[in-house]
This record gives sequence, C-alpha cells and structure tokens, in this order.
Amino acid sequence: MGQKGDGIAEPPEVSPPPALVRTPAEFTAALRTLRLWSGLTYRQLEGKANAQADTLPASTIATTLGRVTLPREQFVDAFTRACGLGDEEVRQWVEARRRIATAAPTSTSPSTSTGADGYADPAVAPSRAPAPIRPSRWRRAAGLLGAAGIGIAGTFGVSGLLHDSSTPAALPAMPVAGLRMPAVGSWARIHPARTPELCLTEGRDRTGRYESAVVAQRLCTKDALPQVFLEPLGRDIVQIQWHQPKYGIGCLTVLQNGPGRDLLEPRDDCADDNRAQQFRVERFGPSAAAHFRIRPIITNQCLSLRRQDTKDGAEAVQGRCSGAGDQDFLIELTPPPQTTAAHAPSPR
Repeated sequence: MGQKGDGIAEPPEVSPPPALVRTPAEFTAALRTLRLWSGLTYRQLEGKANAQADTLPASTIATTLGRVTLPREQFVDAFTRACGLGDEEVRQWVEARRRIATAAPTSTSPSTSTGADGYADPAVAPSRAPAPIRPSRWRRAAGLLGAAGIGIAGTFGVSGLLHDSSTPAALPAMPVAGLRMPAVGSWARIHPARTPELCLTEGRDRTGRYESAVVAQRLCTKDALPQVFLEPLGRDIVQIQWHQPKYGIGCLTVLQNGPGRDLLEPRDDCADDNRAQQFRVERFGPSAAAHFRIRPIITNQCLSLRRQDTKDGAEAVQGRCSGAGDQDFLIELTPPPQTTAAHAPSPR
C-alpha cells in the first residue's frame, strides 16, 4: 500500500465488508472506513450524491459519521452509492443496517426529529429531503461557549474493522507513532504539557483584532467545550475536528493572512485535501512517550502559545519550531462522548 509524496495515505483498494459489524457504533465506524476507501472528501461525496438525485449535504455526512446511533436507511443508501458502490454492495450495507436495527434497542435507531432551531436532525433526516440553507456555523462574532451537552460519539475502540484480511487499509493500525490511536481515528483532548489542567479548545483573540472563535488554552472543566476528534489522513498526519453541539463540525484551519494571521480557526468547510487543515503529530522531548509537537503541514512550523503564555485564555499560534516548552503537548485519547443527549433529538 503506497503513500503520496506528502505523506497522505492512498485509499484502501477494497471496500470494508458490512457483514462484520454488530452494533450501531461499529456500523458508523465502518461507514467512516468506507469513506476512507472512497478517497472522497465530504464535499465530493455531496456532489456525487447530487449527481444521483440524492440530497446528502457535507455537514450531514460529517455529523452522521461522528455518532454511535444508526443513520436512517435512506442515508446509508445514498452515502454508499456516493462512495462508488454498486447495487449489490449497497444492498449488503442496507441489509446490515436492518439487521443491527432489529437487534438494537429502539432508542439506537431514532426517528426523524426536529431540533430547537426548527431544522430536522441531519443524522436521521431522509436523504432525498431538501436540505435547508444555513449560515456558516463557526465564523461569527458571538461566543459559542454557552451551549451545553453534546449528542455525538464515534469510533474509539473499533479499529478491528481495519484488520480483516478482506479490508486492507492504506493507514497502519496505529497511524501516529507513539499514540495508540486506531486508523479510524479517536476522540481526544490536547493539553499543553506545561499546564496539563488546560486544554486546547475554543477561545477568543484577546487583542480583539479577530472576532471569530479561535484555538486557545482553557480549563478542561469549562462547560460546553467542543469535543475533539482526530481523523488520520496519513502516517503521523491528522485532521483536528471540533464537534460542537449546536454548530456542528469545524476543522481547525491555520490562518495565513489578515488580522487572524497565525491563529487557528474552526471552519465548517472540512476537506481532506486542504493543507491548512492538516497537522503532523510527532514525538517531542527526551521522554517522547506521551509528549508531542503539532506541525501545520501548510507551513511546516510548530504550534505554540502566544508569547509562551501559561494563562487560561492564551491563544494557540503557529511559529518557528524552537523546541520551547510551549510547543510541547500531551494528547489524551478519550472514549466517545456519552451523554443523555446521545439518544435524544439533536440540537442541530
């Protein structure tokens, strides 16, 4: 299995078999693996679905693949066709979904619901229903810190789907050296090593020059922090996704121009081929067991804290790799978020 020159893995040559999965969580994990096999971004899958008269917004795909609840049958049909599967393979995925739905408790296969904002839950909405037009969820001046709860979960602990002999994967079983993360990705928390009680999460530019949400270090105990998901794109290369209960998924993006230059912003136009959304995770320091530095692919610089600040609220920035302590991070892999909202109507 080869890799591209920039380290981004080529997609697997064989699609994963749905017959292996047994639970709703494993089914959504298998769908994530199928997307890796397709080699298509969320936007490309949306276009493929549109070409086949299906409505499958990129935001719906990203949100659905981040949950443990079963997606609607219409989503499975449209998504698998968009991934390039033929009629017989699509039938196998739909039948696997029916088998799991029959065996699972009713609450794991939710019916179409409407959230507080009046929109149907995108994870369970029929795939051919018209998709409402939404404004950008993350580029906004108002704070996002007041939302509470999250109804999303993911693929932690189901990496065995990639080990079957019939599903060769382009990524190694553990795609990031020194990090026991499966090839389908994992939920995580990223801590500055100097201040492990803090997390890299949502904050504000304290200078006031840039008004949108940016990455900053804040107390991990703060309410309603975005849930972080690391999606491997190649050996030691990840996309860092923020899952926020009200505003969906934002991918951390390095800003290269304007008043926010060198800051990181969550953007909802996630794309695997956007180099500003790709980060190399590499071991750092003499211990190297749990310490990492994070390097934006687009500049090959290093993430650090503005002015090496240790205070709550200090912004994360990219800059020259200096080996300083503020470029040392701990990555804590976590189980999927589990809240009562997991089986309740989504706030989206």
